[in-house]
Amino acid sequence: MKYFKCIPFCLILLLVGVLQAQDFPDRVWHDASDEEAKPWHNAKAQAFYRYLVDSTKITGLMIVHKGKVVFEFGDVSEVSYIASCRKSVLSMLYGEYVENGTIKLNKTVADLGLDDVGGLLPIERTATVEDIISARSGVYHKEGYPGGMQEYAPERGSVKPGSYWLYSNWDFNVAGYIFEQETGKNIYDEVEVKLANPLGMQDWDRSLQHKQGDTTISRYLAYPMWFSTRDMARLGLLMLNKGKWKDQQVISADWVDEMLKQRTTYEELNHNVPVFRDSGVNYGYGYMWWLWEAVSDPRYEGAYSAKGAMGQNITVYPAIETVLAYKTKAAYRRSNSSDVRIKVTLKAAEILDRQ
Repeated sequence: MKYFKCIPFCLILLLVGVLQAQDFPDRVWHDASDEEAKPWHNAKAQAFYRYLVDSTKITGLMIVHKGKVVFEFGDVSEVSYIASCRKSVLSMLYGEYVENGTIKLNKTVADLGLDDVGGLLPIERTATVEDIISARSGVYHKEGYPGGMQEYAPERGSVKPGSYWLYSNWDFNVAGYIFEQETGKNIYDEVEVKLANPLGMQDWDRSLQHKQGDTTISRYLAYPMWFSTRDMARLGLLMLNKGKWKDQQVISADWVDEMLKQRTTYEELNHNVPVFRDSGVNYGYGYMWWLWEAVSDPRYEGAYSAKGAMGQNITVYPAIETVLAYKTKAAYRRSNSSDVRIKVTLKAAEILDRQ
């Protein structure tokens, strides 16, 4: 009888422990206490700091563990261009409208009435919205805003939509266009209403956000975004907590799972774009998020990233309840190599003392 009486009390203790282990920033971030940060305050953290100073061009970086800041570097309040991290942000916005039927993932380019400069091929017009947000459209029309990997593209019309992964800005720019066409909403307004406001972002500035692209090449503009490092970390913390922020379900947990479901294996990705081979991370791909696969260190298990040129990154490490965010200000015209960007994401998690 005593055993059965103990169960509710034990469960209460367990739940209290879980709730106490989670934290969210208010208008400002909370620093971890000395005791909470102890597993992060070690020789590896000091070496990481020196690496950032001596070997990177990173301008702002934060590591957040269980919702509190355990490591900070540079200017984390500076607002600047986040490059292709924008694509992962758009994926977050898609969820509500996919789930309520406003955006139908099985609609084709033809169904949506889309075309482009010089025309699309008949086979390209069969690509679905799901193909597009998975980077599997099979449409290799030139992109009006650079940043894809079309140098690795097969010949136009040679692959069936859905059958082949290629990181192409045509897909991502069209994904933005589709979002606005189907919802009647502006992407930047939606970021403000659905993400910046509920998460209490400190530095979000709607007036900085504007579309770009060469419409003589492709009619579909890109939707660049400007964030601070500490506001990028809020996005990562939202993802870590399955779309929940404090007591509000900002993004449904089901949609978070959908975004992170494998749509492309690391084997296919490495085959199609050889630059990723032996890079240090085996990336698969979901809905505009990079998935860490075949990891050797348990701290990386289930990790995923939003990645941008020059050195923009949000990485979530669910196994250790940790978020990394870092940026390199584009206006300085300084860039981190791909090797450096990957090393930063590896080294950040390795700081945590597993003992």
